[in-house]
Amino acid sequence: MYRLTRHIPKSGWRSCYDVGDGVSLGIADLSYLPPAEQLKAIAARADEAQRTLNLADGPLMRVILFHLGNSPGRLLIVIHHLAVDGISWRILLEDLSGAYKQLEIGKSIQLPAKTTSFKDWAIRLQDYARSQELHSQLDYWLDSMRFPIAPLPLDYAAVAQDNTVASSRIVSVYLSVEQTRTLLQDVPFAYNTQINDVLLTALVQTFTRWTGSYFLLIDLEGHGREDLFDDVDLSRTVGWFTSIFPLLLKLEDQDDLGEVIKSVKEQLRRIPNRGIDYGIWRYLSLDAIAHNKLQAFPQAEVSFNYLGQFDQTQLATLGWKYAQESSGSIHSPKGQRRHLLSVNGLVVEGRLKVEWQYSEHFHCWATVENLANEYIEALETIIAHCLSPEAGGYTPSDFPEVEFSQEALDELLAEIK
Repeated sequence: MYRLTRHIPKSGWRSCYDVGDGVSLGIADLSYLPPAEQLKAIAARADEAQRTLNLADGPLMRVILFHLGNSPGRLLIVIHHLAVDGISWRILLEDLSGAYKQLEIGKSIQLPAKTTSFKDWAIRLQDYARSQELHSQLDYWLDSMRFPIAPLPLDYAAVAQDNTVASSRIVSVYLSVEQTRTLLQDVPFAYNTQINDVLLTALVQTFTRWTGSYFLLIDLEGHGREDLFDDVDLSRTVGWFTSIFPLLLKLEDQDDLGEVIKSVKEQLRRIPNRGIDYGIWRYLSLDAIAHNKLQAFPQAEVSFNYLGQFDQTQLATLGWKYAQESSGSIHSPKGQRRHLLSVNGLVVEGRLKVEWQYSEHFHCWATVENLANEYIEALETIIAHCLSPEAGGYTPSDFPEVEFSQEALDELLAEIK
């Protein structure tokens, strides 16, 4: 594995990777404990494993096998987030599954070839930061924050320093398996949408009802593995790739749900390179004037991230599945949260799960629970609408080779009908 070391020269922080020692397997025999005590022991050992990860000196990874007596064992794998992202976990679990199968039948381990290294990707981004292509996108980011942003309503008055990890709580809400299947497979046909178009339409509707503002500023997080270079393949590259960028959504024509969906879809399609350019401008560009202008943007109080589908196809073939026990806290309780509300969605066991994380120093449980439930209701309404006979339509981004306004496109389609 790799160990991340750090240096702090006069120019700031610098990271480098060097080959470290192998990963040891810890064994925890909890078979002598009753089930309730086993849960507590797993949670305690998982927290301890998370706390021992060390970004400077290692380790970056811990693995513990729990023996539970008559119950199936549990395998805990914790890796520092700066070493892996969600896609990396899929790659690693696929490799683990493949290696296990090969060893089980007496074969030597043969894994697929690696793809572009994380180091090479970082070097290419440095070069891209000086390119004319990046500079051509600057106007979008400077123009995107032209509207006044109202702060979120608060239940309690507090200062920013009170927004700690220790004060955070999570409200989780779900769609059913059937609703999730419909959302992923059937809903996109109505307006040629992607999953984020629908999830963010419901989000801006929910916040508009709460705040009374038709604008919602969020930090949107993407997977960060964008197709910027033809000769780069990141399909099997392990690392922490991400893109976090501000997005100002406007709720337009709120009385017509179809028009709302199309409007949000087009606002998302206008983002250059799925937002990765913003971070490159902020942190890699040498253009100090542009950097300062971007840094002066208002700070979003809401973040949103759809993490994708975490199915169990690879694990199921081994008779494994994701465990329900605690994997430990991934953040120090002393850490500062960046946002007042963090909304994260993922599909697990066929159901969309949406977590609303908040600080009890700023909001009460009932407020966030109401928001979370209204969000699910908004999604259900969108799903029902997209399945209805009157739903459907195209938007200008569906015809990238022709410059259409929505009005001109609607007129043309009406003539064709």
